[in-house]
Amino acid sequence: MLKDPAWMQLASKIEAGIADQFRHIEDVALYNQAKVLQAFQEEKVADFHFASSTGYGHNDAGRETLEVVYAKAFGAQSALLRPHIVSGTHAISLALYGVLRPGDELLYITGKPYDTLEEVIGVRGEEGEGSLREFGVGFDFVPLTEAGKVNYEEVARKIKPNTKMIGIQRSAGYSWRSSFPVAEIGEMIKFVKEIKPDVVVFVDNCYGEFTEKTEPTEVGADLVVGSLIKNPGGGLAPSGGYVVGRADLVHRASCRLTSPGIGAEQGAMLGTNRALFQGFFLAPHIVGEALKGAVFAAALFEELGMVTHPSAQARRTDIIQAVRLGTRERLIGFCQSIQSAAPVDSHVNLEPWAMPGYADEVIMAAGAFIQGSSIELSADGPIREPFIGFMQGGLTYQHTKIAVLSAVANLKAAGHL
Repeated sequence: MLKDPAWMQLASKIEAGIADQFRHIEDVALYNQAKVLQAFQEEKVADFHFASSTGYGHNDAGRETLEVVYAKAFGAQSALLRPHIVSGTHAISLALYGVLRPGDELLYITGKPYDTLEEVIGVRGEEGEGSLREFGVGFDFVPLTEAGKVNYEEVARKIKPNTKMIGIQRSAGYSWRSSFPVAEIGEMIKFVKEIKPDVVVFVDNCYGEFTEKTEPTEVGADLVVGSLIKNPGGGLAPSGGYVVGRADLVHRASCRLTSPGIGAEQGAMLGTNRALFQGFFLAPHIVGEALKGAVFAAALFEELGMVTHPSAQARRTDIIQAVRLGTRERLIGFCQSIQSAAPVDSHVNLEPWAMPGYADEVIMAAGAFIQGSSIELSADGPIREPFIGFMQGGLTYQHTKIAVLSAVANLKAAGHL
């Protein structure tokens, strides 16, 4: 494929049409790199911060400094950052269980939350697993308008005296809608705080870190969470998640990670400090590479007459690129092609399966150095109409470019395009 002049000419044509997008992405990456670098320098990060801790992990200077670096880079009072947080869903759970109490209500104002949260909340799943519903925490959500925007009139109607927390999902997840820019999240926060000043606003920031020059904590979010095997881990974090925001609320989340009375004071880092520091330092650049790959993919599919979301010319607020593939065969073929272009497990032939936490079968291409890392190039989608493929990540733009061109060539060869 790389030796085929026709494909290379097409790639060059596409890159010429998205040059302005690339310049914008590089400007954002430069700004965020400076922000992260300043946090490192202000906290005097040194070689001894990379030392490992074991057992209880008392007095781990690296862990404590890393959490301050995160808090500063996110414009927050405090941060909880640990390899023991196994996923973004786990980080979200810490925030929810840390704040919400029996009789409280969680209100999502950006539509239904991501699939994996349904069992945490208790709208799906087995009894006895300890969902919020089992602990007497109520849940409601406000569907988005047909245009994919927050229905502010309905939000105002649904906020009640016991509404303790407002949930905002920044990324579209498995929905065909635009993700929410930070400025728009700021408008949501201002609106709900005017109605109920003491409400806690929580933002699921997964896939969004460093895609813009500001983070939700900088526009009034009380708690913001995410996964380290997505954007902020920079492709080096072996596991983990973070919670940043108001110091008292972050402390509550830390007490759910360990226990009351211990909070963030314990937790051996087991040799991960160096990777977590270095991954965070690299994250602004790596996110920029992923964004370039997403823009290129959108432009390529649009050139071939397919519908994408966001479009190639849209400004980005997360790393996810959706493509409406239309048939089961196209979705499976697309994901199989991305897998075959991976540096790891490229020989694996993917099939859809009942992945834990999801309502439908899912096919997931993830030939990554870190298992499940979605800042590395991956592609997935639920096997349900209209068969949308979701691509995200890419440690280098060059790899994503090769993979996407290969995927399109394979689909065409198989008669799916």
